[in-house]
Amino acid sequence: QEPLVESGGGPVHAGGSLTLSCEISGRDTCMGWFRQGPRQEREPVARIHLNTLYTWYSDSVKGRFTISPGNAEKVFWLQMSDLRSDDTGKYYCVAGYWDEEYCPTGRLHSGDFEHWGRGTQVTVSP
Repeated sequence: QEPLVESGGGPVHAGGSLTLSCEISGRDTCMGWFRQGPRQEREPVARIHLNTLYTWYSDSVKGRFTISPGNAEKVFWLQMSDLRSDDTGKYYCVAGYWDEEYCPTGRLHSGDFEHWGRGTQVTVSP
């Protein structure tokens, strides 16, 4: 399977907003985003179960980021607002086959997702 297709990254000032987009394929039922900042480990950001639209967010982005279906089939958005310098990093779209008991929770790790994008860079400046 081809890598997932991400778009929407770029530079932004602190307090600003960006929307990332990801197009998935296949029969995945769960998609989300991980990110990796400079000299940091990869961490989960948000997830959505595609059938129920149940969502999960990490504590660091809750209330600022929103994951949702996009404007086309198989397209999903991560709307990011009130961005901070510690949001800087490479954002990876992921997808896998997980049901609503696992997908919208904090129990899944990067190794639990078989489909990945190549990443899109988000850089937040002061």
